[in-house]
Amino acid sequence: MMILRDAGLGLSRFDEFQKSLGIAPNILTRRLAMLVDQGLLKRRQYCDRPPRDEFMLTDAGQDYLPILHALGAWTQRHFADRQFSFLVDTQTDALVEPVIVDRATGRPTGDMALRLEEPPPRKEE
Repeated sequence: MMILRDAGLGLSRFDEFQKSLGIAPNILTRRLAMLVDQGLLKRRQYCDRPPRDEFMLTDAGQDYLPILHALGAWTQRHFADRQFSFLVDTQTDALVEPVIVDRATGRPTGDMALRLEEPPPRKEE
């Protein structure tokens, strides 16, 4: 999650992730490879000699960011006895408190009475 967080904040190169996260290179290599394999990051070569890649969010990775931001806001609210990083709007410098909303209505899903329905059976071909 922290790699995706950092990618969403503009980091893309191995050394940037390593500096931000403070983890061993072999662990970071495995985690980046897993995120590429799962389709959340894509690898793009930015240097031929020596070969160097940067890691960019895919559409799936971009779609994950609001969930990650909402999880961070939940952590801030419920574990306020510790210091956590927080989001700031770069245009206004205002603190951001993310919530998950229904795209169609704009209503926070936490304020809605919801039910879970099974998808219709698939047609056999």
